[in-house]
Amino acid sequence: MPTSNAVSERLLTRIGGLLRQAESTDNEHEAEAFLAAAQRLATRSSIDLAVARTHTRDRERGATLIQRMIPIGEPGRKGLRTYVQLFVAIADANDVRCDVARTSTQVYAYGFAADIDVCEALYSSLLVQMVQASDRYIKSGAHRSATMEKVVVERRRGRRVRRVVRVPVAGVTARLNFQMAFAARVGARLTETKAEVERAATVRDAQAPEPITEEQAAGTALALRGKEIELSDFYSRNSEARGTWRGPQTSTGYAPDARRAGDRAGRVARLGFSPELAAARDRLEGPGE
Repeated sequence: MPTSNAVSERLLTRIGGLLRQAESTDNEHEAEAFLAAAQRLATRSSIDLAVARTHTRDRERGATLIQRMIPIGEPGRKGLRTYVQLFVAIADANDVRCDVARTSTQVYAYGFAADIDVCEALYSSLLVQMVQASDRYIKSGAHRSATMEKVVVERRRGRRVRRVVRVPVAGVTARLNFQMAFAARVGARLTETKAEVERAATVRDAQAPEPITEEQAAGTALALRGKEIELSDFYSRNSEARGTWRGPQTSTGYAPDARRAGDRAGRVARLGFSPELAAARDRLEGPGE
């Protein structure tokens, strides 16, 4: 039987082919199809590993849960919280739990090695796309004609009075809002794909192209539940996090135009996995005007 490392390498090779196809096409519909296919492959592979762990737990020594530190950025760099949001969104769709450093400079991922490998592959590609898309939005100058609501506090006759005013949208505010919406949309897409794949693997459908048996459906559902419990127990034993990460929650305010633009970019985001993209991630700069 191959080791978990071999399984992981084959998994990444197959996913990598889909990611490269997605990255090379300019057709939004093709990109969407490759995105769904990549996530389906990742989810199916995870299901297969879960079933194998259920039946061969004693022999498959390599299929163990691990904790891995994922670097996000250098201390002091602006916008790291939106980078973290993107990784956590991807992790949620791939059976990986996360703790976030207070500085947002790194994430601690808990899960099976193959699942964490998938998360890193997707993150390396999608982070580049998120930053590039937000750069294009800022450089277009679209945010300069937009306004947003802001609460100001004034003193009137010795009393503090709060009122809402409309103000121009600063570049850093537009960038952060764009990236928050992009990450949220990508996470929703991946989660939807995962749910579809798991339903196909655990619910008997006689009309499906390749219908599964009731026994297969029940076995996969049991394996998935076992994997969920195993991961939850591992996380509880090893996590030292205090509290729950609540997302970026930027204090810069809500910029609706930038959010809509980020959501649109997230809807058509393409996946790509290559050394060039991984290297590009290390050179990313924080948000600015």
